[in-house]
Amino acid sequence: MAAIDLSAAPFHLDEAAAAWVHSTRDSLSPRDKLAQLFVLLSRETPEEALEAIRAFKPGGITRIFTPDLADEIALMRQIDSAGPVPMTVSADLEGSRMSLPFGTEVPNPLGLAAIDDVETTTAISTLMAEEAHAVGLNWSFTPVIDINKAFQSAIVGTRSYGDDVERIERHALAQIAAFQKHGVAATVKHWPGEGYDDRDQHLVTTVNPLSLADWEKTFGRLYRAAIEAGVMSVMSAHIAFPAFVRELDPEAGAEAYRPATQSAVLNQTLLREKLGFNGLIVSDATPMAGFGDWGPREETIPQCVIAGCDVILFSDDPNADLMYLVKAVADGRLSQERVDEAVTRVLGLKAALGLHKADRPGPALNTAEMIMARSTSKQIAGAATAKVPTLVKDVAKLLPLTPARHKKVLIFSTGAVQPFAPAPLPLSLPDLLRQEGFEVTEYSEDLQVNPKDFDLVLYLLAEETLLTRQRIFLNWRALTGNVFGAMKRYWHDVPTLMVSLGFPYYLHDAPRVPTYINAYGSNEDMQVAVVECLLGRKPFAGRNPVDPFCGSDQGKY
Repeated sequence: MAAIDLSAAPFHLDEAAAAWVHSTRDSLSPRDKLAQLFVLLSRETPEEALEAIRAFKPGGITRIFTPDLADEIALMRQIDSAGPVPMTVSADLEGSRMSLPFGTEVPNPLGLAAIDDVETTTAISTLMAEEAHAVGLNWSFTPVIDINKAFQSAIVGTRSYGDDVERIERHALAQIAAFQKHGVAATVKHWPGEGYDDRDQHLVTTVNPLSLADWEKTFGRLYRAAIEAGVMSVMSAHIAFPAFVRELDPEAGAEAYRPATQSAVLNQTLLREKLGFNGLIVSDATPMAGFGDWGPREETIPQCVIAGCDVILFSDDPNADLMYLVKAVADGRLSQERVDEAVTRVLGLKAALGLHKADRPGPALNTAEMIMARSTSKQIAGAATAKVPTLVKDVAKLLPLTPARHKKVLIFSTGAVQPFAPAPLPLSLPDLLRQEGFEVTEYSEDLQVNPKDFDLVLYLLAEETLLTRQRIFLNWRALTGNVFGAMKRYWHDVPTLMVSLGFPYYLHDAPRVPTYINAYGSNEDMQVAVVECLLGRKPFAGRNPVDPFCGSDQGKY
C-alpha cells in the first residue's frame, strides 16, 4: 500500500490517532472495509434511517434533516453504534434554503460575495459550523470554488462566490478555516473546476475547456490555495479536463472526456502528485448521469475507486454496488492495496475529527436547542442578510417605493422553485408589501390586465441553483400564463420593477426592464431585507459579484 502520512496535512494525527487508524483498518472484515467507502443519502424518518444504516453499515451518511430536532438528535446519538466504526455525517451547508430546517437562515455563497467582507463570511460560516456540529454534522461538501463564467449554468448559479478568482479564494479560505476550526471538515468542489460549461453534471459529463495555462491561473490557483490551507477533502466531479489529459497523451481521443470521478489521471496524477493533496477524495453523487454516461454501473463503481476516489457518494442500490466492488477485488481490477489506501484516508478523516475518541460527547438535545436559539446568531445573520440586496439598475429612478405613489401593485411570479419540491413554494414578499399598505394583486391566468388599474408592476423571480433543469431562464410564458401574455411588456405604461431572489442573470431575457434587483436567495429573511431596501429604510449595499449584464451592454439602459 502506498504510504499515507497521517501526521501531515490535512490529518495532523498524533501517534495514538494514527495507530487507531491502522488497527481499526486491519480489524475490519473485507466486506466492512468496502462498506467504509460508501456515504449514503439518508432522507427517511429517523427510525427508518437507523434501520437502513444498521443493515449496510456505511462509512457515513449525508443526512437530509427533518424539522424535528429531538428526533434527529436521537438518531445522531445512535448511529455510531450502528456499525463497526463511528460514522461521518455530512451535508451541503450552502445557506439560503439549504440551511438546516431548525437552524439560522443565512445568505448563500453568492449573497456573501455580494457583501464581499471576509469577516462577515467568517462569522456566518462559524455559526453554520457551530449549529451543524451541535446536531452531529461533522463534514460539509462546501465551499464551492467553481467560477461563474457560463452565465446560463443552472448548476453553479448561486452556489459559488462569483466570477472573480481572488474574491472566490478569499471567501472560500475563510469558510474552510471557520468550518474546520469548529469540528466540521470542509470540502472544495467541483474538481477539476466547473463554471465554463453551462450544462449540468446531473444530466451529462461536463467539460472544463481551459488550457493548462488558464487553468493554473484560475482553478489551479484556487485548489492549491485550499490545499495549502489544509482543506480536508476534495470532491471529484463528473467533469472532464481534456487539456491536461492531452498534455500527457495527445492521442487520447475519447479518454480526454473521461469524468474526473473515473480518471486516475485527474485524481492521482494531477490532484495528488502535481498539487500534493494528501486528504480524502470523495466522488460527486454517483447516481448522476454525468457519472452513468461513462458506462454500466458494474464498471463505473469499481473504476471510481480504482481512479482514486476514496469515497463513493450515494447509491440507489448499496448492496448491488458493494457486490460490484467485491467482484472487482476478486478479479483483480481493484487491488486490496487500493482498498486499504482508501479506507486509511476515510479513517484518517474520522480521527482528524476526533470520532475515534471513546470519551467524545455525542450531540445533546438541550445543547443543540440552546445553540439554535442564540439571539447572537440571528443578529449576525440578519446584519449580513441586510447587506445582500443589490440594485443593478434603476434607469427610471423608481425607488424607493411608497404606498402613496405605488399603491396598486400587480405581481407576476412563479413562486420559489426548489429542486426537490414537487411545486413552487409561495413567497411571503407579496404579503410583506400588503402589510406596508400596498394593494397587491397576484397575477392569475383569468385576470385581464389593464395597465391603468395599477401603479406598479413587479416581476418576482425565485430560482436559485436547480438540478436537472439544464438552464435557468426567464420563462415569460410560465410567468404570464400564455403566449400572448408572454409578449406583453408593461414598463412603458406602468412603473416596473424586477426582483430576482436567486439567479442573477435575468437581464439576459429582460434587458429593457428599467429597474432590476438581485438578492441571490429566496429565504424568508432575504425577502424581508429586500422589502426594507425597496422602501428606502435600508440602502442597497450589495455589489455585483458577477456580471449581471451577461457580457452585453444591452441590459444597462
